[in-house]
Amino acid sequence: MKKNVLAVTLMLTLGVTAACGGDSGGSPDAQTTTGPIKIWLSNNPEEIAWGEAMVKAWNAENPNEEVTAQEIPAGQTSEEVIGAAITAGNAPCLVFNTSPAAVPQFQKQGGLVALDSFEGGADYVESRSGDSAQQYQSPDGQYYQIPWKSNPVMIFYNKDIMKEAGVDPENPPLATYDEFLATSQKVVDSGAAEAAIWPAPTSEFFQSWFDFYPLFAAESGGQQLVEDGKATFDSEAGESVANFWATLYAEGLSQKEAYNGDSFADKKAAMSVVGPWAVAVYGDAVNWGVAPVPTSSGMSPEEIYTFSDAKNIGLFSACENQGTAFEVLKFATSEEQDGELLEMTGQMPLRADLQSTYADYFDKNPEYETFADQGSRTVEVPNVPNSIAIWQAFRDEYSASVIFGKGSVSEALAAAAAEATELAGQS
Repeated sequence: MKKNVLAVTLMLTLGVTAACGGDSGGSPDAQTTTGPIKIWLSNNPEEIAWGEAMVKAWNAENPNEEVTAQEIPAGQTSEEVIGAAITAGNAPCLVFNTSPAAVPQFQKQGGLVALDSFEGGADYVESRSGDSAQQYQSPDGQYYQIPWKSNPVMIFYNKDIMKEAGVDPENPPLATYDEFLATSQKVVDSGAAEAAIWPAPTSEFFQSWFDFYPLFAAESGGQQLVEDGKATFDSEAGESVANFWATLYAEGLSQKEAYNGDSFADKKAAMSVVGPWAVAVYGDAVNWGVAPVPTSSGMSPEEIYTFSDAKNIGLFSACENQGTAFEVLKFATSEEQDGELLEMTGQMPLRADLQSTYADYFDKNPEYETFADQGSRTVEVPNVPNSIAIWQAFRDEYSASVIFGKGSVSEALAAAAAEATELAGQS
C-alpha cells in the first residue's frame, strides 16, 4: 500500500458513482461456470514467488481452467486500483491483496461476491479460520472476503541501541507505559538513537493501524474501533493509549517529522511496530529482539491482543467463471498452500490450527513462534459502512491532538467518536 491520502477521496467518489450493491454479486449461473480466470497478486516479491508457484501447481492439475496471474497494476494505492477496476467492470476473478478496510466499499460498489453463495462457502471460511472469521463478516452476516494471512504487529527493538543506552538488551523494560517511557528516555538521553520509536506521523487513514490501534487492542482487551455500530475508543482505554503516545511526542521521544526511509533499519529509532515480515527484512542487519505492545499496567503476553494487519482474498463479481474462481480460492488456502505461504513469506495464514499444523516449521524457525502465538489474539479493522472515512476522521483528530499537541486529547477522541458512530450508521 502506497501512502497517499488522495485514495480516500477517490474511493469515496467511487462509492457514489459506482453501482451500489451488497447482494451476492453476479448471477447464480456464473457461480457454477468454469474456465480460465485471471487473478491479481501483491507486488511483494516473496508473495509473487508463492503466487506463481501456486498457479503452476493448479494449472498442472486443471489444464481446462487455467489461471493467469499478474501483479496488481500500479496506482496510488491497491485499493484505488481495485475500486477503479470494479467501476470499469474489468476486475479480475480473485485479488490476493484485499484490504479488510476496503471490503465495505467494494461491497457497496457491487464488486464482490458473497462466498456464502457457493455451496459450503461459509463453512469453509469458518472451519479454516475458526472464531476469528467472525471479524470478517459483513453487517449482512455474509463473507465477502476470506481471511487469508496476517502480520500481527509487535515491538521490534534494537539490542545494540538498548545496550548503548544502558538498558538490558535481552529484556528491556517495555511492558507498562511507565517502563516504556523510562526506557525511551534513556535511549534518547544517551544519544544511542535520535528517537525511541518513530511511527509515521503523517495523516493517511491507515497510519493509526501502526501506532494507536495495536495498543488500543491490547489495552481494551480486544475491542475493535467500532462495535455494534458505535465507536469504542472514547473510553478510558482509548484515552490512556492516546495520552501515552502524546507523551512520547511531547517529550521528544518520538519525532513529529516523517522520516525519509526506514528509521529502524537506519538505526535512527530504537524500536518499531512491525509484523513477522520484519524477521526476513531486518535479518542479520539489525541485532533485534521482539516484545508485545505495552499496556498501562502490564499484562502477561498470553493476554495481549494486537492489530492483525491482515490481507485477504476477494472474489469479484466481474468474474465470468466464478465456479473455477471459488475452487482456486480453496486450493490457494489449503493446508498445503498455506504451508508454502508460511515457508516462502513468513506471514501467518489465518488458520485456527496454525501452530499445531505447522509445528515442524516453527521448530525450525523459532524466531517466528512469538508472532504465531500473537496471531491467535488479533483485532481486525471493523467491517462497517464508510470504514475508510471513519479511519480518516479518527486520524485527523489524533494527528492534531496527539502528535502535534493542538487541543485536548479527550475532546479530540470525543469528536472523532461522534463522527465515527455517525458514519458507521450510514449505508
